[in-house]
Amino acid sequence: MNKIGLIITREYLTRVKKRSFIIMTIIGPILMAAIFIVPVYIAQIEGEMKVIGVIDETGLFVNKFTSGDQISFINVDEPLEEAKTDMDKNGFYAILHIPRSDLNVPESAIIYSSGQPNIIVKGVIKNTMRKEVELLKLNASGLDPNVLKSIRTSINLLTIKINKEGYEEKTSTELSMAVGMISGFLIYIFIFMYGAQVMRGVIEEKTSRIIEVIISSVKPFQLMMGKIVGVAMVGLTQFILWIIATLILVSTFMAIFSDDISIQEMSQMKMQSNGIMQEDVLNHDGEPDGINQSAMAIFESIQSINFGLVLGSFLFFFIGGYLLYGALFAAIGSAVDGETDTQQFMIPITVPLILSIALAQFIIQDPDGPVAFWLSIFPLTSPVIMMVRIPFGVPYLDLILAIAMLILGFLGTTWLAAKIYRTGILMYGKKINYQELWKWIRYK
Repeated sequence: MNKIGLIITREYLTRVKKRSFIIMTIIGPILMAAIFIVPVYIAQIEGEMKVIGVIDETGLFVNKFTSGDQISFINVDEPLEEAKTDMDKNGFYAILHIPRSDLNVPESAIIYSSGQPNIIVKGVIKNTMRKEVELLKLNASGLDPNVLKSIRTSINLLTIKINKEGYEEKTSTELSMAVGMISGFLIYIFIFMYGAQVMRGVIEEKTSRIIEVIISSVKPFQLMMGKIVGVAMVGLTQFILWIIATLILVSTFMAIFSDDISIQEMSQMKMQSNGIMQEDVLNHDGEPDGINQSAMAIFESIQSINFGLVLGSFLFFFIGGYLLYGALFAAIGSAVDGETDTQQFMIPITVPLILSIALAQFIIQDPDGPVAFWLSIFPLTSPVIMMVRIPFGVPYLDLILAIAMLILGFLGTTWLAAKIYRTGILMYGKKINYQELWKWIRYK
């Protein structure tokens, strides 16, 4: 154990002192914080005014397009071809052409612009035309638009979770999906990233023949475990530093800009990006309709997720998943002479991990189903799949079973990897195949 401790210390100190570790430790939190900060900051910045020239040959939409803070509509009387030619000279962002139609009301329009019109411009135009066409059709059919507006009803569907103690709490399926997918994806990335570090480290020591000197004083199993645990501690250190730094950056940003950001504003930004006007999300009593209420419900339901359990589970399944796959990566590194020879052995090992992240989008649709259950206890897929399930709430028996199976899986893969490692680490110049690996595993 003393020798394993020395190897762990050496691996840890060697890697944390590398320039790449320091750079990634600094860049990581900035990138993660940017995911939260940049969209909010950009949403606060007022964009350049976009002037749209409107050529309405039907005469039905005169003065119907309302100008706002970012979009202005101006009626154009000149012919279409001249308007297109003079578009840049007249300072128009785009020309909206509503041609005559054989129908009573037009159902199409054309936007001419020097670039691709953004989604906000298209959304506002489509929404305005849709409302006006609907109004014309209602009047033509003899229906009172006010009556139709009064009977329109938006259903706000809340989800209430009742636990075994009978306590009720608001939940959000969308929030649980986001937390689950992000957690599963991070574990997927971390296992690949740090597992590859173990494999490359073994290959480098083997090709440089340093391993021959090291093996003279320690057992192959001690060396393998020391490298795996050492890299695990490096990953854990980096992860903790990332979390702390990200929380500090996001908290600082929110503290500075909290007066400028509100749920209502964020909801309006979302609606504007979809081309939905303010009056469309208000019911006939002037109260916020489904979109605003859904946004507020999501913020309220954040407290329903047990983030302590999510974080604790994340740390365990990250460490457990890494140790399991790290042993296999170390075995691959010991069996080959260079990174170019690893592909044939990497595929069967990484397929379960890739499959788990590919199936995650289906697991979130039925997190309590039989497929989700079995994949969440199978050691090679449980690190990702169980993290996808946990935000939805899983029975503690399922969680305990997944933990136990992951520990057993780690012990099994470590035993298997040690068999390969002790022989492969000193094997040079021989092309290794699966038959040869099977011989190594059976050696006593």
